[in-house]
Amino acid sequence: MQSENTNKNLAAEPCRGITRRSFLADTGMGFTGLALGAMLSRETTARADHARSTANPSGAGSGPHFAPKAKSVIWIFLCGGVSHVESFDVKPELTKYAGKSIDQTPYKDVLKDADANIVGGNPDHVNRKVIMPIQSGFKHYGKSGLIVGDWFKHVGECADDLAVVRSLWTLDNDHGAQLTFQTGRHVREGAHPTVGSWVCYGLGTLNQNLPEYVVLGQPTGDCCGGAWTYGSSYLGPQYGGIRLNTDPQHPVSFLSPAEGRISSEEQAADFSLIGRLNTLAGIDYPDDQNLRARIKAYELAFQMQTAVPETLQMEKETDATRALYGMDKPESKAFGEQCLAARRLVERGVRFVQIFHGGGGGGAWDAHSDLKGNHTSLSAQTDAPIAGLLKDLKQRGLLSETLVVWGTEFGRSPGAQDTGRDHHPHGFCAWLAGGGVKGGITHGATDELGFKAIENRHYVTDIHATVLHQMGLDSHRLEVPGRKRLAIDHGMPITEILA
Repeated sequence: MQSENTNKNLAAEPCRGITRRSFLADTGMGFTGLALGAMLSRETTARADHARSTANPSGAGSGPHFAPKAKSVIWIFLCGGVSHVESFDVKPELTKYAGKSIDQTPYKDVLKDADANIVGGNPDHVNRKVIMPIQSGFKHYGKSGLIVGDWFKHVGECADDLAVVRSLWTLDNDHGAQLTFQTGRHVREGAHPTVGSWVCYGLGTLNQNLPEYVVLGQPTGDCCGGAWTYGSSYLGPQYGGIRLNTDPQHPVSFLSPAEGRISSEEQAADFSLIGRLNTLAGIDYPDDQNLRARIKAYELAFQMQTAVPETLQMEKETDATRALYGMDKPESKAFGEQCLAARRLVERGVRFVQIFHGGGGGGAWDAHSDLKGNHTSLSAQTDAPIAGLLKDLKQRGLLSETLVVWGTEFGRSPGAQDTGRDHHPHGFCAWLAGGGVKGGITHGATDELGFKAIENRHYVTDIHATVLHQMGLDSHRLEVPGRKRLAIDHGMPITEILA
């Protein structure tokens, strides 16, 4: 009896995810259709509720909300925490009061009312140590007279193109701040869309043969965000960053078929079949964003096999151009290749290029000891390539439409930690260039010891909002139904630095 009732119930209950049309379509395509239909049915049934709740609104990728000032973004992120007080917010007073604690200086009041929201940012614990003198020389650059530390002397030569924001603060005193700089959220809150994914979600692609969001270099370690630092979270996988290597022979893992195994004509036929199968499946699974992403990935992968290697053929550049990026020196060659690749990518219509330096673990710039040796070595790898990128974009007429952003997760403390400096989220800096940004200016300020942002303070999502604004996007109009964002998530454009 139990078996009979069970059979009646099974007969009465329709098979989830299977319709008469899908059954006929799948069986009409033979064994391949049956296999694909079965796999898609399993995947879609498991994700159905989630897919329906996170489906992209019709406005996704529909274009800018107002006239953009930039077409592309190159987002340079130095992992581990670059010292602001020896780079783009130099503080000579640190040398004057070296050996004293902050509360023994005329600036002791900066310790009051420290940011209560910062996780682990207790000033009593972190900063009431003896002050370390600045570890680098510095000088004024350009007509603007911008003070830049000697570790970034080549970037200093571009001073009149830079808008330096010296009043940033962030939530996390640990390396979860690497994720915060990309998404605005603390690492304990999990994955959220990155600024790059929002740009691509809002605007779509300019080039059907290349990804709209490319990631170069080694990203942040898994401890501190990992793939979340270039991911798209609930926007859907099609808006996440795609990692590329600068080796044109092997730019993407598993992108090209094994040599001699399949001809280009046979591969084209295979992709055509897969495309037809996926399109048919899409009729029955219209809300499955993962299926949409898969279809897009197959199409893009086929085009990328030619477009990506060509883009990364740096040998096509002149010796002078390669030297401009520091590729003629062993210490800066690797990062120079990444910066040159970024220029070649935006030339070809890539929307957002994210370059990581010093990724993995807490980040190479995390100089708790031997700050001078650490930053001297790492700046030798990055300074000339970044300056070369700015100069090259400018001489080619691309800087006006390309927004370059330089940043790091937080600064370093005024107080000494052995021969280094500790993490410092209370005040640090970033700079922007090109893409409708004023050059040769500074905005905001920390106190004379670089402890805390005290003038025109900006949470890191204000940088995000500025990028989106220059790309013609209003963050509030990119809302996804069912996904509430806080005001701080959106940020506010820093209008004072905009032309």
